Amino acid sequence: MPIILNNLVEPRLDIMEALELKFHIHQIVDAIQNEQVLQTLYDFLKSKENEKDGSLWESLNEEQKKEVMLAFEESEDEGNLVDAKTVFRNFR
Repeated sequence: MPIILNNLVEPRLDIMEALELKFHIHQIVDAIQNEQVLQTLYDFLKSKENEKDGSLWESLNEEQKKEVMLAFEESEDEGNLVDAKTVFRNFR
């Protein structure tokens, strides 16, 4: 199922190669005008820079893991998705 961001249809992330994924991330970041959102994104990415794979998942308790998996399953239904424009509108 494609992902819709800013009226662009993006291929599924699980089949996207790293360079292509980075390109699309740069496009999204370039479109963000809110400095607070950019700072939050920067802080998040910086904090994850040296983190080992899987450490976030391992830090979750069983209830939190179940909630993440439920959210993932619900995201498979396109009717449950919200486009990025609507989400980012709340940050402006």
